[in-house]
Amino acid sequence: MAAFRPLGERELYRGKIISLAVGRFAGPDGSEFERDIVRHPGAVSVVPVLDDGDRVLLVRQYRAAVDAELLEIPAGTRDVADEPPEITASRELAEEVGMRAGHLQELAQFFNAPGFSDERSWVYLARDLEPCGSSLQGIEEEHMTVEEVSLADLASLVASGAITDAKTIIGLSLAREALRRPGPDSDR
Repeated sequence: MAAFRPLGERELYRGKIISLAVGRFAGPDGSEFERDIVRHPGAVSVVPVLDDGDRVLLVRQYRAAVDAELLEIPAGTRDVADEPPEITASRELAEEVGMRAGHLQELAQFFNAPGFSDERSWVYLARDLEPCGSSLQGIEEEHMTVEEVSLADLASLVASGAITDAKTIIGLSLAREALRRPGPDSDR
C-alpha cells in the first residue's frame, strides 16, 4: 500500500520562534494536497515536586496569545541550538522557580497540535530540589508568581478551570502516576 509523502514546502513567514509554511503532499492514491504548517523548535516543561511528594511548584504567568494569566508547570522553548531537552528543562527550572533538580526523569514526549504544527514537547519530573538563583527572562516572567499546589487537587483544579494549559494537565497527571508507582528510573 502506498503511503502519504511530502512533496515540498514554501515558507511564508519567519519569526523569532516560529515559521509558517505551506506544505505540498501526495496521498496514497497519488492525489496532491496542501496544508498550512507552523514550524516550532520544540519545548520542555518540568513538574518540580517538593520533598513531601505531593506538592508541586507552578507558575502563574501572563500569556499574550490568550490574554490571560495561566497556572502552569515551568516551561520553555528549545531555543538553544542542539541543546539536549533535559538540559533545557534544567535551565528553565532554575530560571523560572529558582530550583535545581537532583533527579530529573523524562515522563513523556508529545505533539501539541499535530494538525498544523510540528512542535514536540518533552515533560520531566524534577525531584530532590535545591534552591539556586533564578534568572527571569522577559516581561511576562518578571511579573509571574510561583505557587505551591497539591497533586491531590489536580482533578478539581482542571474541572474548575483553574488549570487549562494542556502541558500542565499532561505533566501533572503523569507526575501523579509516576509518584504513586515508582518505576525503574526512580530511586525511591
